[in-house]
Formats: sequence, C-alpha cells, structure tokens
Amino acid sequence: MTESLLEALEKRILLFDGAMGTEIQKLDPNPEDFPDGKDGFNDGLSFSKPEWIKKIHRSYLQAGADCIETNTFGSNKIKLIEYGFGDKTVEFNQKNAEMAVSICKEFSDKQRFVVGSMGPTGFLPSSNDPDLGQKSLEEIRNAFELQAEGLILGGVDALLIETSQDILEVKLAIEASHNAIKKTGKKVTIIANTTLDQYGKMLLGTNVQAAYTTVCDMGIDLFGLNCSTGPIEMEPSIRWLNDQKHKKLLVVPNAGMPENEGGQAVYKMTPKNMADTLSSFLDEYPQIKIIGGCCGTSPAHITELRKVIDEKKKE
Repeated sequence: MTESLLEALEKRILLFDGAMGTEIQKLDPNPEDFPDGKDGFNDGLSFSKPEWIKKIHRSYLQAGADCIETNTFGSNKIKLIEYGFGDKTVEFNQKNAEMAVSICKEFSDKQRFVVGSMGPTGFLPSSNDPDLGQKSLEEIRNAFELQAEGLILGGVDALLIETSQDILEVKLAIEASHNAIKKTGKKVTIIANTTLDQYGKMLLGTNVQAAYTTVCDMGIDLFGLNCSTGPIEMEPSIRWLNDQKHKKLLVVPNAGMPENEGGQAVYKMTPKNMADTLSSFLDEYPQIKIIGGCCGTSPAHITELRKVIDEKKKE
C-alpha cells in the first residue's frame, strides 16, 4: 500500500536529501558539460550529464533519505529563458521529475517521495528597484505555474517553494501551485519555505512572524525554513513557529553559516554536529516533521540525520 506524503507525516518524521548545488560543484564541471556550454546551468545537467544527477539522487537515497528534491531549483520560466529553454518549461520540469521518480523506484525497502524544487525567479516583486522589481506579478505567477505543472505531470509528491527571499513572490508561487494542481487534476502537497538571515529576517526585511501570517492560510500543508544559515541561527524562528501549533514544520539548514575562503562559500558544520543540533530540535519542537540539509550538506550529513530519526523511533 502506497501512502501520500501527508499520510506519512502523520506517522513519522521524514528525512529530505542534502544539497544538490554543492554536490555538483564537487564534480568540477567545465562549461562544455552544460547544455549549449551555458556554464552554471545546473538544472540542465539532468540532460547533458544525467548520470551525474542520477548518482547524486541515488547517493542520498542510499544514505537514508525518505525524499529527494528534483534538480529544478532554477527551472521556473523566467530562469529558463536566460538559458534558452523558456518555451520548454513544462517539458523540462516534467522530465527532471521523471528522472527523480525513476531513481526512487530503484529502492524497494520503503516508500520514497519526490519533491519538486521551486527556487526564486531572481526578481523581487516587492522591491522598487528598477531592475529587480521590473517583472509583473502575472509574469512571475505564470513562470511558477508552468514549472509546477511540469513537476506534477512528472509525478512529484509535493511542490517545495524554497529559498524564498520575497514574501510576495512566495504568495505568487503558492497561487501558481494551486492553479497547476487544478489544471492537472492531481493533488500534491504544497510546502512554502522562507529563507531568513541570522537575524531572522528575509532579504527585504520581513520577519518570520509576518512571513508566516501572510501565507499560512493560503492552503499550504507545511511551512519551513531552509538555506542562508545553519540550524543554530534558525532556532529563535523555529521556536516561534512551533509555539503557533498550527502547521507542520520543515527545517532544512545549511551545514553552518557560509564562510568565505578564497572567494568560495565554505560550510564547515560536520555531519555529527548538525545531527546533534537537529536531534535537540526534534526533542524540543514537536511541530517539526521534516528535516534535511541545504548548502554544504552531503550524503554523510544525511546518514547522520537518518541515525537521529531511527534512534527516536526506538524511544
């Protein structure tokens, strides 16, 4: 018997995978590895170097992840236009999702879930900046709707609006997700994440209280925090969110705060230290139902987080 992601969350803590981007960086790709030589087009590697992306997906499932994210963080239409794939947004996302689904099917030990990754457009609709604020709300909503449609058609179990820096863009992405669900006729879980700095605020100054209040009644199933900081810096915001006792929570931090070394972001939180911190969070904040890792986390981090969840099952 298969179960939905929400049904699974009623019974147990679920474990997401770790970083995709920093795992790709470890492979030291050259410009010619990307489609049409478009350096940095990580999502396109699913087609030009599919064995790389499959290997990363597989490594996280082998480490014990219950859920893997599609390699579509930058695959909304606005982003894909930059790489010449804007008119193929639905197809691009569908095929990326199908790849992740096929890797999950290689594992028969337990049910695995595929989560459609929907990162930001790179624009800030709340901003008055002449460049960052230039996209219309309809254009941004449409960019996400096409992405969500493709992900749903590709078989994802959930849509993850992640690494969000503008709460208005989050609202547009949620509306787009509902539109895509209605269009495809397939219900999937919607998770809305925000990214907070070490002071608990989004890029444009929105605090976690305002962000949560803005979107919590928009038909989302979970609210979460990911990226930007390590788990320690997230704790005050997690504490407030847990006290609301309203939505299930997702916590997917980086492997510590990024440190600049030679112009590169380096993440130094060890798998054991990250696991110990998130273990204490699970003890203290029962609304947390999903944990995982963002930038700098590897299969080794996910292995340690798997141990944490399994040990708590025994308690």
